[in-house]
Amino acid sequence: MRLFVAIGLSDEIRKTLTGTLHEMKQKGIKGNYQPVGNLHLTLAFLGEVRNSSQVSEALQSVQYKPFRLGLDDLGSFGDILWMGVKGNQALNSVARDVRSALDAAGISYDTKKFTPHITLIRKMTGNWKQITPPRGEMMVRKISLMKSEQKDGRMVYTQIDSF
Repeated sequence: MRLFVAIGLSDEIRKTLTGTLHEMKQKGIKGNYQPVGNLHLTLAFLGEVRNSSQVSEALQSVQYKPFRLGLDDLGSFGDILWMGVKGNQALNSVARDVRSALDAAGISYDTKKFTPHITLIRKMTGNWKQITPPRGEMMVRKISLMKSEQKDGRMVYTQIDSF
């Protein structure tokens, strides 16, 4: 199964981002919009994993205190449009600790530099710089081990454990 470790978004942040996505559509920005239910912040992408319980066991060791997560600016990686989050030592620490726990357990993951973001649109075309970035904050109280799978031609993300 295809797995990743993520922070789920609060209902308030989802609602804020839904408004921004609606504005983008109205202003002619095209692409593959992420379903609101799939919006999240990835801490580590694992890819195909046979044994999710091994991952869950490794992540049990990650300790953190609840912390604030705030929306920042819009940005892009080529044709992927994303919502950034404010620089946050607690977030960076959790991401580092998740990756260290995976390393200690010998679990492979994508080792690209951690750039905290929420993917909004893939294969995006249009002038996204005309959009005013939304503002909002939430408290992070858990991290989740998520499964990604195709169902009826759409990606569906399902939480299989939380910490």
